[in-house]
Amino acid sequence: MTKPVVAIVGRPNVGKSTIFNRIVGERVAIVEDKPGVTRDRIYSKGEWLNREFNLIDTGGIQLGDEPLLIQMRAQAELAIKEADVIIFIVNGREGITSADQEVSKILFKSDKPIVLGVNKIDNPDMQEELYEFYSLGMDTPYPISGSHGLGLGDLLDEVIKYFPDEVEDPYDEDTIRISLIGRPNVGKSSIVNAMLGEERVIVSNIAGTTRDAIDTPFTRDEQDYVLIDTAGMRKRGKVYEATEKYSVLRSLKAIERSNVVLVVIDAEEGLIEQDKKIAGYAHEAGRAVILVVNKWDAVEKDDKTMKNFERKLREELLFLTYAPILFVSAKTKQRLQQVLPMVKKVSENHHLRVATNVLNDMIMDAVAMNPTPTDKGKRLKINYVTQVAVEPPTFVFFVNEPELMHFSYERFLENRLRATFDFEGTPIKIFARKKNV
Repeated sequence: MTKPVVAIVGRPNVGKSTIFNRIVGERVAIVEDKPGVTRDRIYSKGEWLNREFNLIDTGGIQLGDEPLLIQMRAQAELAIKEADVIIFIVNGREGITSADQEVSKILFKSDKPIVLGVNKIDNPDMQEELYEFYSLGMDTPYPISGSHGLGLGDLLDEVIKYFPDEVEDPYDEDTIRISLIGRPNVGKSSIVNAMLGEERVIVSNIAGTTRDAIDTPFTRDEQDYVLIDTAGMRKRGKVYEATEKYSVLRSLKAIERSNVVLVVIDAEEGLIEQDKKIAGYAHEAGRAVILVVNKWDAVEKDDKTMKNFERKLREELLFLTYAPILFVSAKTKQRLQQVLPMVKKVSENHHLRVATNVLNDMIMDAVAMNPTPTDKGKRLKINYVTQVAVEPPTFVFFVNEPELMHFSYERFLENRLRATFDFEGTPIKIFARKKNV
């Protein structure tokens, strides 16, 4: 199910990043008492009253011709466009500024629900400062203090009232949902068209031609699939910054809806930092992953080129050692026939369930080969193991002391699971729990 999106918006230096960190519960955004410090939108997951949502921290909106201000305003406008609900933050100590009024004009045009948070109201004596903010034309202004965490509960109570109702999945349970993610212009739409053999998606060499995520249901060899082509964003006006920054939220939405994620990489450009971030979202979401290196026809090759490229990918994407790599060309259709069989295989592995007796026999053999670790004279004892979930396969190890399960031994156990069962393409989750006596 796609999570609702909440954007935190306001002029620079009103405390947006501090509030963002409070809501997500960790220090994700850079916080510094200096206007314009948050240059990029930052995404994280939030939760309130059992409702999960994606939260966007934007750079400040401020009118002006300076490139930074133009960029921050454009980023905020894009976040507004993506959001289901907008939290508009103002500074209660400074009162309404002309910049606040300009921001409110942008927000009113969005026609989205807006919740007004008046920040830096640190004590009850400051409540009178609220009345001025009614003139912005919003509903009730909520007094909050990001630095002290005051009032955020009431603010979030109001935010979740506007969340859209959960929508039924339109596809059958057996349908394999495939999302193609990656930076703009790596060839996602071209791959979709080449796989389907028809021009279903607009293709252009202009980065960000695809405007919205497009679902394409189809059937191949009696298996139903849905291809979710994620959008880049078109460059707008005087916005010069790289369009790949805009693709992240669309990628998150598509990942949440999919079973299998194709991380598309441009063979000519190679792997860049943004590719790692996007691939990381798929891994963290627990989806099956295939790395698809597109435009392989355009690369000058010798007998070692593919091997060297694969080695570099493995070194850079250590968290995706389980993901198969396909070298394809949407233009020439080279190896594209391998994509769907691999998708079907990793989807089956993503759903693989191991019988408890087989699982425990395998773990006993693994422990005999490599005994459990000790700490301060105490040895980890694994009593039994059970698989508690699929998508991804999730295993609970019932042990005497969970803290004795060192990450290196956990990695050994994962490697043994992978060596014994076919988990190619899928992450594995392992949890240690104390056995109840």
